[in-house]
Amino acid sequence: MNDFDPAPAVAATQDDRTFAMLTHLSCIIFGFIVPLIMWLVHKDRPEKAFVTDQAKEALNFQITLTIGYVIGMVLTIILIGGLINLVLWILCVVFSIIAALKAKDGVAYRYPFALRLIS
Repeated sequence: MNDFDPAPAVAATQDDRTFAMLTHLSCIIFGFIVPLIMWLVHKDRPEKAFVTDQAKEALNFQITLTIGYVIGMVLTIILIGGLINLVLWILCVVFSIIAALKAKDGVAYRYPFALRLIS
């Protein structure tokens, strides 16, 4: 399976879908902390495969955004960094909401431009 394949279909319970949805939404305020905790707590539990998959996906996206934020902070010296960070924050809000809505429906969401560092 390569990085662009969709996630395998996993039968997710309502609780799993709710946890995945909240994990995606928490990224707007807390960044990578909640997805990291959810992934660490559920990674060794095969019955929580959907939550683990979505926590990894959210974590990878937040790591990608963090790299972008650091680049934006460095580029504030030439005044474009603030614009970069604003665009990244808007992308975080929009894609996190989309991912949360998909997770609520039990659909494994893949962020379009996340580095897949955690697999």
